[in-house]
Amino acid sequence: MFIGIDVGTSSIKSVLVDRDERLVASAQVSLVVSRPQPGFSEQTPEDWWHAALETLDQLHRSAPREMNAVTGIGFSGQMHGATLLDRDGNVLRPCILWNDGRSSEECREMEAACPELHAISGNLAMPGFTAPKLLWVKKHEPEIFAKVAKVLLPKAYLRYRLSGEMIEDMSDAAGTLWLDGAKRDWSDKLLALTGLTRAHMPKLAEGNAAAGRLKPELAKRWGMQTPPVLAAGAGDNAAGAVGLGAIQAGDAFISLGTSGVVWVTTGTFAPNPASAVHAFCHAVPHTWHQMGVILSAASSLSWHAGIMGKSETELLAELGDKPLAPSPVTFLPYLSGERTPHNDAAIRGLFHGLSHETKRADLTQAVLEGVAFAVKDCVAALAGAGTKMTGADVIGGGSRSPFWLALMASVLDMPLSRLAESDVGAALGAARLGRMAATGENPADVCRKPVRLDTFSPDPALVKAYAGSYQRYRALYPLLKGVAR
Repeated sequence: MFIGIDVGTSSIKSVLVDRDERLVASAQVSLVVSRPQPGFSEQTPEDWWHAALETLDQLHRSAPREMNAVTGIGFSGQMHGATLLDRDGNVLRPCILWNDGRSSEECREMEAACPELHAISGNLAMPGFTAPKLLWVKKHEPEIFAKVAKVLLPKAYLRYRLSGEMIEDMSDAAGTLWLDGAKRDWSDKLLALTGLTRAHMPKLAEGNAAAGRLKPELAKRWGMQTPPVLAAGAGDNAAGAVGLGAIQAGDAFISLGTSGVVWVTTGTFAPNPASAVHAFCHAVPHTWHQMGVILSAASSLSWHAGIMGKSETELLAELGDKPLAPSPVTFLPYLSGERTPHNDAAIRGLFHGLSHETKRADLTQAVLEGVAFAVKDCVAALAGAGTKMTGADVIGGGSRSPFWLALMASVLDMPLSRLAESDVGAALGAARLGRMAATGENPADVCRKPVRLDTFSPDPALVKAYAGSYQRYRALYPLLKGVAR
């Protein structure tokens, strides 16, 4: 038996699976994001700890006999979060999250001070990454920075609480801007840019490697016969890729979670930061990936539902079975700024084309289209980096909407497939990593591809109509940027 724990932004999710990957039990506990100032985004690490304990308690209550047989636990985590610990392992301040935009100035300082940053890290300096956050703390909270002994990412902090070990995997480490992506090792030069050294970093391990054992008292709490092995784990997108079996060069998927991701697995380290494409290590050895990222995907629909005072299900029901024509309204989903292709933390969202005739359904469809257009921006950026996509699987909460997938297939002009258990992909990937850490199995033998439930093909008439809508969408960003400045 194996457990996967996904440390998300909106919740902690844990799944218990058997060797045949049958889902035995699952549990989820919601989390809250704090926004103390515009552009800030933080969470309290203690909330992750208590939420994780509750999910594992629930698994134990649901399947006590199966929990007794757990041998491996793996982790998936929201990336980039700066969890700062003192020499005693105590948290110094709330974690600054991946979608926090406060450190734009620090990004410019890093790039000016180190022209080799792009080549070493494979990425532009972006406010979402961990390194510029530490520069911000050094500048604005020097008394806290002086006490920093270790910097952990969210899932590494949870593993530390469960095992006492401070270890990070390659995929999550690649999102800090401190990792030499080609060498899969910390870069002393990039660490020095932020006034840190290797001593401030956790040990590195491949995602499927053993990274400690569960503390005996916790194993006893959940009725486990022997303290399970804990895997190093993966960043959420790499864990999703492991869950999808996307570990071979050319494997591609789109994730419609809180953020949006367009992923392609690569066999070499292939950076192209000019188009704001990420080049990161994968969670399995000798493998990398390219990735385009938008900061507000399914969270755009959640925001819209909150404004409208309706549930997402109610709003989607108003749209019918499939799109018939583009919405007359255009939505730019830059609620937290944007990464690919703009790398603009200051930009914000927009509805354009409102009139007396505008209906709520028009706005809802515009939100879905805006996210689809942002995904199309990522696909175009990957093409500019030498990676052309001809189809993709789709995971994440947004993949549950047939309307959204049909719409997106026509916007992207490529077939999109919905998968079984697509909304627990990262947690399943985490469980697979826990299994490999416990058994030593080869990734190719464990990371099988899931069943495709259905495939959505482009509608030729809509492809043509959406080409025009996309050009209007593209024209709005420069105008909005000019107004914002």
